[in-house]
Amino acid sequence: MDSDSQIVKLPSSSSSSSSHILRVALLLLSITVLLGYFMLQIVIPTNTFWDTWYPSLSHHLRSSYFGYQGVPFLIVFFPLLFIAVIGCLYLHLGNTPVITKNGRKAKLGKPMLVKGPLGIVSGIELAFLIMFIALLTWTLTIYIRNSFSTITPERGEKVWEAKLQSVSFLVSLTGNLCLAFLFFPVTRGSSVLQLFGLTSEGTIKYHIWLGHLVMVFFTAHGVGYIVYWAITGQISQQVLEWSKTRISNVAGEISLLAGLGLWVTTFPGIRQKMFELFFYTHHLYILFMLFFLLHISINFSTILMLPGFYLFLIDRYLRFLQSRSEIRVVSARILPCQTLELNFSKTPGLSYTPTSILFMNVPSISKLQWHPFTISSSSKLEPEILSVVIKSEGSWSSKLYQMLSSPSSSSIYHLQVSVEGPYGPASTHFLRHETLVMVSGGSGITPFISVIRELIHVSKIQRLKTPQIILICSFKNSSDLTMLQLLHPTSSGFQSNDLNLKIEAFVTRDHKEPTLDNSNSNPNLVRTICFNPHKTDAPISPVLGPKSWLWLGAIISSSFMIFLITIALINRYYIYPIDHNTNRIFNHSVKTCLYMLVMCVSIVITASAAVFWNKKQQEREAKQFQNNVEVLNNSEKELESLPLQSFVEPTNVHYGRRPDLKRMLFGCKGTSVGVLVCGPKEMRHEVATICSSGLAHNLHFESISFNW
Repeated sequence: MDSDSQIVKLPSSSSSSSSHILRVALLLLSITVLLGYFMLQIVIPTNTFWDTWYPSLSHHLRSSYFGYQGVPFLIVFFPLLFIAVIGCLYLHLGNTPVITKNGRKAKLGKPMLVKGPLGIVSGIELAFLIMFIALLTWTLTIYIRNSFSTITPERGEKVWEAKLQSVSFLVSLTGNLCLAFLFFPVTRGSSVLQLFGLTSEGTIKYHIWLGHLVMVFFTAHGVGYIVYWAITGQISQQVLEWSKTRISNVAGEISLLAGLGLWVTTFPGIRQKMFELFFYTHHLYILFMLFFLLHISINFSTILMLPGFYLFLIDRYLRFLQSRSEIRVVSARILPCQTLELNFSKTPGLSYTPTSILFMNVPSISKLQWHPFTISSSSKLEPEILSVVIKSEGSWSSKLYQMLSSPSSSSIYHLQVSVEGPYGPASTHFLRHETLVMVSGGSGITPFISVIRELIHVSKIQRLKTPQIILICSFKNSSDLTMLQLLHPTSSGFQSNDLNLKIEAFVTRDHKEPTLDNSNSNPNLVRTICFNPHKTDAPISPVLGPKSWLWLGAIISSSFMIFLITIALINRYYIYPIDHNTNRIFNHSVKTCLYMLVMCVSIVITASAAVFWNKKQQEREAKQFQNNVEVLNNSEKELESLPLQSFVEPTNVHYGRRPDLKRMLFGCKGTSVGVLVCGPKEMRHEVATICSSGLAHNLHFESISFNW
């Protein structure tokens, strides 16, 4: 919350007050633990840690149950999982809305970098990026300085050769620090991200930055060792070595090759033109992580990166369980602008915020491909319907549109669909502004549909004052104006004109309004297809039920406890006797496989039990949706064949030109103007430049981008 924000509505009750105090306490506790974790990362490269702290901790914590893994489990694994559990409790208690307005953003929240390889970066993001780069520089510098001060060449090698080997090893330790945070942004249902007001789709750029850093460090590590082996005449011996008790070079080489294959396809030139290649090669992360762990076994470095990967595995398995269900598709609205809206049945207990996304799979098109789409409905305004908007812009979406819009589509009585999600921010702050300006280009209008529908509910049901809304939308052709029809929530009695809404639509390629001689026979009509239910279909429901955050916290904590107990027993009664036999040492690769197997099994057991329990509870609720099928179908049929004029009359349409964004944004009055933009990169950069220019201090910028 901004320092000068003014609270305009806060439910006054002892329970909400105590809940708010508890949430603040949990947030402060999480921040304290996180700061301690980062302070530890600063100390770890120093001799003080390795010569004083670590031996002392090992003396007190090392036992036959955990061995030398006890210290890293305590100081680098446990803190991040603890924050994740605290985040789950914090979000579970976050049911009391605190609505603010007149909030002036800090200057650090404004865009600082607009054009460049990093994209749009705010002052806060830039500050944290600089601090993280400083941490990496500190880590590598201290490691190298301490190593060079004690370096001793062996086997007649030269000093510079020994230094090359040392640097090649130390850059991998710095890469491990990047790898420790790599999986947090791609954990879609992350309590850690949402604890600090972040989302997976909003932080995907951090994953990209970290991924590039990881591969730069690990590539330097691999190339450095290959050069070192070559100049010292060891390459034929070392390249094929798979040691049972030390570093496995073969596993490291496989991991690096998998990482390079993944890395090459992530660059924009390949990712944007050959997305399917990028999508499939990205699954090489499985080989990358598996052989990375086999390369260096379970030690301090691997345990450093395991918390993020552990939380990612939990999220990934929950997504897998959710995707096993076939979802009830109620209807599809076919627009002439190569766009369609799919309407799914959902349980009233499923709540989501505006700008959320849903991942969808249609097996009849591809059994492997999952694509994210913006949710256009409001969970409060439309409690039994969830809608997504799909623009035909790629091969997958084009096939879906052609399948549903073809003349024979009337024979399609059932559409098999699986989903994952929805995913979105834990809360929104649209009401804190006096004016809300939403700038969109093409299909970028879709996240603003859910915002407008949510504000309709706030205005008509909650009876709260909503900001003035200005929607500036740019389209290529006149037929794209039919997307404005989606602003109307079909399953409720409210319309978009219930708000103080002003729409400025710009059509860039058409220079005049198309003539409509006969609106009833005009091809620019919205057509609706209703699907018949299948006995195996189910409404979209939260995979962990209404108390999903509480269940997620239970899964994280219980699976970790099962993991620790099982590992302790394996170490004490299986590994420990072998390691303390003077003639034998336990195979490190086998030990790594045992650890990973136990980790996966503990996650599968706890997550499956939680999902099974909640599924049984939700099956009872799902039965009532069979009675609502006809009602939903009838409400959709009433909107079939709406003419173009019905949704463009209240809109100012400008033909043959682009919006003058600078003039329009600077003309917005009020102390707080929220500016949201979603569209092509050039449009986002233009709006960011305007908001960061300093010429209008009342503009608060926020970019919504799904271009990964």
